[in-house]
Amino acid sequence: MNEIIGYALSIIIGISLGLIGGGGSILTVPILVYVFGLGPEISTSYSLFIVGLTALAGSFNYYRNGLVNLKAVLIFSVPSLIAVFLTRKFIMPALPDVILTLGSFRYSKPMFIMTVFAALMIAASVSMIKKSKIPDPSKMKPGHHYTLIFLEGIVVGMLTGFVGAGGGFLIIPALVLLAGLPMKEAVGTSLLIIAIKSLIGFTGDISAGVNIDWIFLAVISVFTIAGIITGSTLAKKIHGDKLKPAFGWFVLAMGIYIMLRETVFKG
Repeated sequence: MNEIIGYALSIIIGISLGLIGGGGSILTVPILVYVFGLGPEISTSYSLFIVGLTALAGSFNYYRNGLVNLKAVLIFSVPSLIAVFLTRKFIMPALPDVILTLGSFRYSKPMFIMTVFAALMIAASVSMIKKSKIPDPSKMKPGHHYTLIFLEGIVVGMLTGFVGAGGGFLIIPALVLLAGLPMKEAVGTSLLIIAIKSLIGFTGDISAGVNIDWIFLAVISVFTIAGIITGSTLAKKIHGDKLKPAFGWFVLAMGIYIMLRETVFKG
């Protein structure tokens, strides 16, 4: 029964990516951990592959329609993929099994991963709920902030490497505000960036000797890809911005739940 629920939720991940260009991937790890019963660390690994492959499939349609800015992809992806690869290859394996001990309370590596992930979910939800006014890209200087995009690529790459999420909620605003891209082009560009850095990060896990269940990954990826194709189709009829606040409240609730479950109610 849990598997059926998990696969159904996987479709929702893809639909949200197709509709709003981000946010959906942040649900991948909780689904893998709490529905499929996998450990947090292997879940972040699997999430990189699932999110990367799904985003790659979703970016094709945007690319065909000329809505992918390859210059922005290059400037953002190079530092990002280096950061995510190094994080998965060296930083994650180097973390101790027990991060902190306070009396009888042991703050373990899995708890650390999930609480950081919950904090990221809460931050992502705020960006989705809050209606921010985005400046007209035509009034901005093209390429004026590409250095900032490069630096943000490093930060987002490290976050992706640590929690296995795509980081679309950080990438899209950066492309609109810093690179001056129109929203639809920013969404398409973001999907390709997410695909590149996630899949490169996953190769870091392979080279580190992580045991991968390829059949499971293939099956769940089929569902997420079906979802993103559905979401991309719905995006032509439904404006993603109308759904983003509602989805943001859901992500906020999930983030608070995970935070409480991994700390206060950990037993």
